[in-house]
Amino acid sequence: MPISRRSFVAKALVGAAAAGLPRARSWSDAATPCISPAVLQGALNALQRHGENIAHHDVIGIADFSRPSSAPRFHLLNVADGRVRSHLVAHGRGSDPAHTGWLERFSNEPRSFATSAGAFRTRDIYLGEHGRSLRLDGLDVSNSNAAARAIVVHGAWYVSDDIARDRGALGRSEGCFAMAPSSIGEVLASLGSRRLIYAAKA
Repeated sequence: MPISRRSFVAKALVGAAAAGLPRARSWSDAATPCISPAVLQGALNALQRHGENIAHHDVIGIADFSRPSSAPRFHLLNVADGRVRSHLVAHGRGSDPAHTGWLERFSNEPRSFATSAGAFRTRDIYLGEHGRSLRLDGLDVSNSNAAARAIVVHGAWYVSDDIARDRGALGRSEGCFAMAPSSIGEVLASLGSRRLIYAAKA
């Protein structure tokens, strides 16, 4: 299903370069400065590029790793009207060896313990060692090993507002999209199977 991009991007990009992210978990207005413009455009391009492999185009997940881990940088974007809900998400320890809270590099290599960039397709929700989790397929060369590396969306104790505030950085995953336990239910319910997650940094 093609996206009517002109009006949507015009609304969603208004003020998007301004500093700061909302911590509120309620749906925000499309003009709220949430997502880096380049990352948002990359996500919309990915949705069109991989459209035949993505069954549902209503909501997409966007991980904007231009932001530090202490900021809510995993965004559930309502494609129809540009509304956004933002959540904390950890990156892989291989992407931030010094644990600064900033993603320094992406990797698709096995045992890199790093976050991969690109477009992911959500698969099935399953019960694993981290509770309810969401399997992913990598759709780009930059994340083609996602399934083999067991890169998934899951909850993690080391992701919370308290940790972000007190330590200035979240804990790190082994490359997965690790979410706060308070967020994982909504993220899984919103994305479900055969939707897009896009990860990048500006």
